[in-house]
Amino acid sequence: MNTDTFTQLESEVRSYCRSFPVVFDKAEGSWLIGEDGERYLDFFAGAGVLNYGHNNPRLKDALIDYLNGNGIVHSLDMYTVAKRTFLERFNEVILKPRDLEYRVQFPGPTGTNAVESAVKLARKVTGRDSVIAFTNAFHGMTLGSLALSGNQFKRAGAGVPLSNATPMPFAGYLGEDGDTLAYLEAVLNDAGSGVDKPAAIVLETVQAEGGINVASSEWLQRLEKIARAHDIILIVDDIQVGCGRTGAFFSFEEAGIKPDMVTLSKSLSGYGLPLAVVLIRPDLDQWEPGEHNGTFRGHNPAFVTGAAALDFWRDKTLQEETLRKADIVIEHLNKIAKAHKEITEVRGRGLIQGLAFSGGDMAGKISSAAFERGLIIETAGAGDDVLKLLPPLTTSDADLEKGLGIIAESVSEVLAKRSAA
Repeated sequence: MNTDTFTQLESEVRSYCRSFPVVFDKAEGSWLIGEDGERYLDFFAGAGVLNYGHNNPRLKDALIDYLNGNGIVHSLDMYTVAKRTFLERFNEVILKPRDLEYRVQFPGPTGTNAVESAVKLARKVTGRDSVIAFTNAFHGMTLGSLALSGNQFKRAGAGVPLSNATPMPFAGYLGEDGDTLAYLEAVLNDAGSGVDKPAAIVLETVQAEGGINVASSEWLQRLEKIARAHDIILIVDDIQVGCGRTGAFFSFEEAGIKPDMVTLSKSLSGYGLPLAVVLIRPDLDQWEPGEHNGTFRGHNPAFVTGAAALDFWRDKTLQEETLRKADIVIEHLNKIAKAHKEITEVRGRGLIQGLAFSGGDMAGKISSAAFERGLIIETAGAGDDVLKLLPPLTTSDADLEKGLGIIAESVSEVLAKRSAA
């Protein structure tokens, strides 16, 4: 394996390639293939970008047909057939059946672009500066998104003060008996709290990068009521755990809430092509033409694959399959956790699940051991103390069982070595 080109020419900022030092060449379904022909089962799915797997045939065929027909690739925000098709299908398949009415903004093509846009609009509409975010949140690597994120290592990379954001304790942050929303409400009600009335509250219903911390439906419902009572815009960042990752298309559906804005990216295009949107309650869509723009808002190939991916949501087959497979994963992880006292918790929703460890570098070592056995799996949490499972939703039962078996073997190996040391 020759990695000289990368080490000589690519920036030191590269990260995932250090955890998985293979030169990959091809991919299909739930598998990545190295240039040497070695196959690796993918329980990472591009950090949640590939919910439908690598090179999904339905999406690939639509893309190839579009390009072969000389379809428009780049168009800024001009009207195109591909954009119209995506918008109409998104409205028909996703919004209308859920009784949701949103305007769709196409910001830049990444998740952090969507978060920046949503927060910028909330500040414009309300005339307020501050935003409430949550402990262990992660919303992106640009300055505004970093200000909303909790990870100290990532925040330190900004190199400048990160302001106009106030962290509040997320669900469970204060322990089982700690009522984090009672604290939030007390702060908002108290003129002496030192916390200005915010323009928005931004949250992930499941904090993926933050350690797979799950907010219950009851917690989300209470949060929505607090936001409404204080006239605060509620923004749900569904970039990693939306598009079916938790079962339903939106992660907040189970709670029955209706955010004022929603950010989507990652698996929205379905194929790994860059695409992001902000869903905006119509009365909040107060942008002036061109007030927020960007060169790559009109990535038409992503509209094509995104529209094709929405066909998975014309019925509940994928949702039900995701939840069925989640039961398989949870059953296996509970068995692994029961056998090892170093595992403190199995946590997650749908097909984002994790094993939380009591500390140290155990999750990282298990990820490395799994990679040696042909499984790609990442870690999460501020201390990288959670082993995070994020397989494609289309992963077969056989591949799911294979990957879970590798995890069990890797956990046993690493923890046995730790005990012997």
